[in-house]
Amino acid sequence: MTTDLPSRAAIEAAYERIRPHIRSTPILEIPGKVLGVAPTIVLKLEHTQIAGSFKARGAFNALLASPPPPAGIAAASGGNHGIAAATAAASLGMRAEIFVPSISAPAKQAKLRATGATLHVGGRDFAEAREACDAHAATTGARIVHAYDDPDVVAGQGTLALEFEQQAGPLDALLIAIGGGGLIGGVASWHRGATSVFGVESEGTGSMRASLDAGKIVDFAVSGLAADALGARRVGSIGFAAVQTHVREVVLVSDDALRDAQLRLWDALRLAVEPSGAAGLAALLTGKVAFPASARIGLVLCGGNLDPATLAAEK
Repeated sequence: MTTDLPSRAAIEAAYERIRPHIRSTPILEIPGKVLGVAPTIVLKLEHTQIAGSFKARGAFNALLASPPPPAGIAAASGGNHGIAAATAAASLGMRAEIFVPSISAPAKQAKLRATGATLHVGGRDFAEAREACDAHAATTGARIVHAYDDPDVVAGQGTLALEFEQQAGPLDALLIAIGGGGLIGGVASWHRGATSVFGVESEGTGSMRASLDAGKIVDFAVSGLAADALGARRVGSIGFAAVQTHVREVVLVSDDALRDAQLRLWDALRLAVEPSGAAGLAALLTGKVAFPASARIGLVLCGGNLDPATLAAEK
């Protein structure tokens, strides 16, 4: 895969391309004390996006920028990319076959089936689902839409940063959850150091942190609460290059911290997000990153494909 980062012009072009097909998701600015932190918080409510996550941006851009062959598309996913790719394909009249691992959340599998895509469930993690996807594409000629290491996908994810900047104005920092690196790759490619970007992973999905420590992309055995959304065994080359070049720091948070942040968002604001969507708040609550009370900090609630009953069960 290429390590060339999307240019700002490519992200702007992607935004114009996908705007008729996605939502401009709202923001919510609140005093930090509402969530138990010092700085002012600006939330990007991307969990209200088409298909329930930011992934719709990259999926639509990939399909519109390079339409697939008659065999359609194939995508491997922990759940959210598959939902987005299947939703985009259905909207554009294209066939989709989606491959998810057995750890994919039942709520995500149900949403995938509802799109009309053909769903294949198997394998222990994203990497094994991807192997099945690759084999299918080799046999059928379907176009693979990679979850996070495709230039068109990353440019599409970068439109979130463009849109957030237009809505919120200057921010002192952005905290972005990392799975395979597609979202942070797009966000960092848009800001290019002009705004401080921090990455957040769970301790069980720390593939980016491990790769940074090794100085190269390495495999990481994923596990834990956020494994279905952030559980890329191996980060993408585009995201890795973006993080090395334009991201201030990547920090790790525990599953308990993710769960606490999820519950705070629900209790204080009635926002139901996946553990991955609460990663930025978890980093603030645990002091993994700290800012003065005068700062305005952007948090992206990146996904909402969960059963809300699980939040009540965790209390």
